[in-house]
Amino acid sequence: MKAAILIDTPENELLEMLTSEKEKLAKMKMSHEVSPLENPKLITFTRKVIARIKTEISRRKIEADNK
Repeated sequence: MKAAILIDTPENELLEMLTSEKEKLAKMKMSHEVSPLENPKLITFTRKVIARIKTEISRRKIEADNK
């Protein structure tokens, strides 16, 4: 997911995306423990998406505090 897409997304959708991505990551980790995933790089990719979403939420909070 590109950062440019996250900039245009409303905050409530960002929070929903964050929870869904966290759930997806937990399921993938559990699945990977039981039987290896076909593409384990998906775990890394999902972690990066979560980080991008958190960064955008933090950026918006900092901007709101500075106003």
